[in-house]
Amino acid sequence: MNILLLGSGGRENALAWKMQQSHHCSQLFIAPGNPGTAAYGTNVALTLLDFEAIKQFCIDNKIQLVMVGPEEPLVKGIYDFLKNTEELKNMVIVAPSAAASQLEGSKAFAKEFMQKNNIPTAAYAEFTIDNYEDGRTYLQQHSLPIVLKADGLAAGKGVVICESHSQALDVFEEMIVNKQFGNASSKVVVEEFLQGIEVSVFVLTDGKDYQIIGHAKDYKRIGEGDTGLNTGGMGCVSPVPFMNDVFMQKVDEKIIKPTIQGLQNDHLIYNGFVFLGLMNCNGQPYVIEYNCRLGDPETEVILPRLETDLVSLFAAMDNGTLIDANIEYNEGFFTTVMAVSAGYPGDYKKNVLISQLANVSMEKTSFIFHAGTKIDAENNLVTNGGRVMAITSQGNSIKESVEKGKQILSQINFEGMYFRSDIGYEFE
Repeated sequence: MNILLLGSGGRENALAWKMQQSHHCSQLFIAPGNPGTAAYGTNVALTLLDFEAIKQFCIDNKIQLVMVGPEEPLVKGIYDFLKNTEELKNMVIVAPSAAASQLEGSKAFAKEFMQKNNIPTAAYAEFTIDNYEDGRTYLQQHSLPIVLKADGLAAGKGVVICESHSQALDVFEEMIVNKQFGNASSKVVVEEFLQGIEVSVFVLTDGKDYQIIGHAKDYKRIGEGDTGLNTGGMGCVSPVPFMNDVFMQKVDEKIIKPTIQGLQNDHLIYNGFVFLGLMNCNGQPYVIEYNCRLGDPETEVILPRLETDLVSLFAAMDNGTLIDANIEYNEGFFTTVMAVSAGYPGDYKKNVLISQLANVSMEKTSFIFHAGTKIDAENNLVTNGGRVMAITSQGNSIKESVEKGKQILSQINFEGMYFRSDIGYEFE
């Protein structure tokens, strides 16, 4: 199979690493990719939203499978565009349709979907400029904390947990009146705050059958002990000790099954991943959000744990045999620790030289996935983002796995490099 993987982050580096291992993979192309993905395939200079160029590349290179990494092409309809191309109608596309991608593309759509299908989630209300004053009144009477979410895609920055009514009113005004996120915040969803532990479950589905391919706990805060600003993710652990058979059965019965049934009821075409962002509230799972793709850095921790051939699963998704797939996991514990640029998640410098990477000593059970790197004009590896690289390691315990990751990070150097040394701290 000739495969095209779309994306350029740590998620795509992990996907390239995993897919290249498959006996089904003949040639792997990554667009645009990064220096890490180049080790597993051929990087291609394509823009993610240039659907015409992607289509032509697929035709010219006899691509048989497209895996879409990030969310924006999904929401903007890449599945529909490629499927409606006569020469590509038989190509496997790991992506939901634009209509189904609204589960991620619109918070209001997702909340309505959950309500309609009796899926546990926080109580909510939605507001636009047309009922802005009603929204202000609603916020002033709401219990604290209050969660405000921009309805559309906002690059991971559209969710604010407000600790006071005045803060909530300010955020509400900033989003709707001042159009902080453009059209993405023309509608705002206001939710009750759920007290619990945030976890993620990843499902592959053809819209009818499904398989759980992994779960993880992400660490969003920049500071040790979960303090400071939210980031795109500072690390992960998998498996999560409290996500035992009892909890996962509740997730399956109360959330996954009604979600897949809801897709069928609404005739939504869905061939790809459902990323369930959940809150464990005293042993009961609630949905915080849906994403229509794999997460980052969760991908970097769940794929090394998954022993099943990923490309085989994509083929089963396409040919209707997904229900018969055998999902196998490595029995060890996996953790991912993210090395980030100085100043992240605020302002940070790019093009900072990364040294010593070629000389890193590590075991076969550890992996370095590039997230924000590039090769500069002098052929040096330099930083190209806030989250620079993810170090994933396997151990007999979470603590042992994190220690392995930190040992690798001690051999890598770039000016201002920072990482959380306490990933998985509550499970030690």
